[in-house]
Amino acid sequence: MKGRRRAIPDFTLSFLDVISGGFGGIILLLVLTKMGEPMVLEQARQDLGGLVAELEEELHEIRGETRILNRDLISRQEQLSDEKAKIARLKGDLSRIQGEFAASRQNSEISDIVEGRLVAARQTLTEEMKRLQRQPRRVTTENLVGGIPVDSEYIIFIIDTSGSMQMTWSLVLEKIEQTLNIYPKVKGIQIMNDMGQYLFSQYAGKWIPDTSARRKSILSRLRTWQLFSNSSPVEGITRAIRVFARPDKKISLYVLGDEFTGNSIDSVVETVSRMNQKNVGGELHARIHGIGFPTVFTHAGVREYTGVRFATLMRILCHENGGTFVALNSIRK
Repeated sequence: MKGRRRAIPDFTLSFLDVISGGFGGIILLLVLTKMGEPMVLEQARQDLGGLVAELEEELHEIRGETRILNRDLISRQEQLSDEKAKIARLKGDLSRIQGEFAASRQNSEISDIVEGRLVAARQTLTEEMKRLQRQPRRVTTENLVGGIPVDSEYIIFIIDTSGSMQMTWSLVLEKIEQTLNIYPKVKGIQIMNDMGQYLFSQYAGKWIPDTSARRKSILSRLRTWQLFSNSSPVEGITRAIRVFARPDKKISLYVLGDEFTGNSIDSVVETVSRMNQKNVGGELHARIHGIGFPTVFTHAGVREYTGVRFATLMRILCHENGGTFVALNSIRK
């Protein structure tokens, strides 16, 4: 007997339908999602492209503003440099004016010191030096320029090259050039330092020819001439007289210095007097002129005394040897 087939409940079919519908919905969602992704990506790409363009535009603007700011900064820096330069120039002008004012006061003080020291030195001169001063001058009034006889045919410069003189070397060169100018033409020139050393070794013991080119060469070489000096003109004067003085030549010695550190003024005067003889006409073989620089009077102490001794020595030597002594009262041009 055939059994009867059990009837399938209705709820079972409904459940299967639900399951099938769910799977179908999921598949549909998956399909729809895959289809929408390209659109989303394209939109995102467009959005990012626009953002990049905006950022690039802002970057260009920032770079432009940076260039403008850099130009402004450079301009401000240049203005600042100009202002600093103006301030430096003004400070320099102020220092120069203050220096001129101080130098003016100092020069006045130096003049007072020089005058006082010379008076004191003259009061302490020995009887022999006073006797020499009382003797009549041998300088005539003919052929004078500024009180200096210029009738010589040969001129010799004897220059103190010590450190104190180097401090005012430009003034020394100026006085040498002025002296050369009052002799338009001579037969010979010689340049020595106070130790008797020659400016041009190739002309040692010989006269330098007087030409325009040679005068320029002398001044050019003197600008850088630095030799040891004992701050005493004695060696240079005695060598110049011994080597160059001749009875048949008219010679002038120009002694430029600021100190005399030797032991005795009397002995120097006597030595020069023995060496500088007269010719048959009664004229000395060499005139001796002097230019005194008040360099050492800017320093108090012993050096002031050596400056006074130089002035005293040269006044007597110039007096006794037919020359003129000029004492400068300032180390400024």
